[in-house]
Amino acid sequence: MELPQRPRRNRRWPSLRSLVRENELGVCDLVMPLFVIAGQNKRESIKSMPGIERLSTDLIVAECESLLELGVRAVALFPALTENEKDRRATESANPQGLYPRTIQSIKERLPEMLVIGDVAMDPYSSDGHDGLLDEQGIILNDETLPILGEMALCQAEAGVDLVAPSDMMDGRVAYLRECLDQAGFKETGILAYTAKYASSFYGPFREALDSAPRAGDKKTYQMDPANVREALREMELDLAEGADIVMVKPGLPYLDVVRALAEVSSVPVAVYNVSGEYAMLRAAAQNGWLDYEKCVSESLLAFKRAGADIILTYHAREVAGWLKRDNGSVA
Repeated sequence: MELPQRPRRNRRWPSLRSLVRENELGVCDLVMPLFVIAGQNKRESIKSMPGIERLSTDLIVAECESLLELGVRAVALFPALTENEKDRRATESANPQGLYPRTIQSIKERLPEMLVIGDVAMDPYSSDGHDGLLDEQGIILNDETLPILGEMALCQAEAGVDLVAPSDMMDGRVAYLRECLDQAGFKETGILAYTAKYASSFYGPFREALDSAPRAGDKKTYQMDPANVREALREMELDLAEGADIVMVKPGLPYLDVVRALAEVSSVPVAVYNVSGEYAMLRAAAQNGWLDYEKCVSESLLAFKRAGADIILTYHAREVAGWLKRDNGSVA
């Protein structure tokens, strides 16, 4: 008896599979995170992130040029500072002559077409390693943190950043930043909100890269509980009401259900951060010969598109852009 349905007919040939493919990963989906350090012609390897380096500003600009040639048109910058540049109020974050704004300026002067996303959070600049201001009892002070974030965002906007990305998870920070930016004349500077940033164990390599781990305690009073999804939807509603232009889920692969939940109802683009721990796992497994690195990376990033992500921040961006260019823009 003839089978009534034969779905395999649409899988017979590569040309047919590409014709009926539901989701595509493109180079325009990718954002490359970059770590900047002081100095000239200086690069430092990151032990837990093979293939990723901290780069001085001149090398960051050169890296951006290379990324543009591959079609990657957006970068997210993170500063790696020395201990003597840090204090409890993250004062250096508002220094217009500091490493971070100078790097933003250098990129935009040389490559105005490169979209630059600025990180707005205290932890890279804080001697406490937290995203908010601490009181004497070690409690994160939400409202007292907002002016610090506002000064940081304005410093970045004045340097020419295209999007500020508050990653701190303080309540009300999107509205506060929007008001600060608008009142200072930066109405065109967008906000990419870390809307659902979870208190995850997948951030370890990133914290090594920036030496930004908390000096005491953890971040569970302000980053989200990994058990919660409805809370992410509430956070998104608030961020949208406060003026977010893009919302984001972080981490990525363990939170595909959250990406899907936001994507189904969001009125703005949804981003996802394929974080350092996810990158490190694939790198380590590939180095041990346990999996095919290129195929697993491509499959992982395609999963973000399938879940509904419009934008993918990933340390694989440079490599994936090269693969896409080699294969005429498609990941099979």
